Amino acid sequence: MPRNGQLDPATEELWQEFHRLVNVRGEGLRTWLVTDASGQDVLGPDPDQDLAWHGRSVVRLLTRRRADLTQRDVRDMRRVVAAMRELLARPRPGDAEWRRALLRLGHDPQLPHAPLPDEPPG
Repeated sequence: MPRNGQLDPATEELWQEFHRLVNVRGEGLRTWLVTDASGQDVLGPDPDQDLAWHGRSVVRLLTRRRADLTQRDVRDMRRVVAAMRELLARPRPGDAEWRRALLRLGHDPQLPHAPLPDEPPG
């Protein structure tokens, strides 16, 4: 996917937004997803298989390097960012289900500085 170690500008922008919005890191997210806190029902013998698609994708994407991105990775990042943008566009800070929906995507709105989609980096 990357050419000469460089991403095209649109994919680079997507990469940056994904990593800015996903503020729960890999193993912490995976651990949260396999607990009752995520709203999941009973987990089977292979917890990773029981994770929701978005959760599995985010955990997988957090292990990727830019140089290793595939078309599937880019598609999944777009879907995750779009889902986060949709949820963040209608904030419901006191709603536990809204927070769980964001956490399943790797975003905890209760962290000290949880960025919004259109907020500039930094």
